[in-house]
Amino acid sequence: MASSLGRMMASQPPSVPHPSGAPGPPGQPGLLPVSAGNSQGNNTLVDDLEASFEACFASLVSQDYVNGTDQEEIRTGVDQCIQKFLDVARQTECFFLQKRLQLSVQKPEQVVKEDVSELRNELQRKELLIQKHLTKIHHWQQVLEDINVQHKKPTELPQGPLAFLEQASANIPAPMKPN
Repeated sequence: MASSLGRMMASQPPSVPHPSGAPGPPGQPGLLPVSAGNSQGNNTLVDDLEASFEACFASLVSQDYVNGTDQEEIRTGVDQCIQKFLDVARQTECFFLQKRLQLSVQKPEQVVKEDVSELRNELQRKELLIQKHLTKIHHWQQVLEDINVQHKKPTELPQGPLAFLEQASANIPAPMKPN
């Protein structure tokens, strides 16, 4: 997936220069070479993001850190890797936000279509949620109805000072006759 995003980003001209100030072809600063001395060739922001993400995990499971005793050195190394990842992630986010801005200027109807689609999806999700809640409401209304029916039955019994004793004695089984 990263390679397909990398190809996509490399084929589209960016509108913002790369923060590292790396030289690139005219009109395409920021996507092609990040550093001129890079042995891997041309890196895109996605390649850098992937490499920095892998470096974060590598720093956490590195034997140097596992066997190391200086906790401050370990913490500093991990913090540097995470900071590099966050920086590249911000650059990538900036790239996509700029592409979104370009799209909204060049094709405003596309943005409106996307907004309408998002609103329809949200409406459908909320309608499903309402149906789910209505189902639960109907279930609990039925439970409450059943409880009310059970409580109404004792009120049909005769009222009076001895009504409770009459009801209790009615529930006592009759003694069994020996054979």
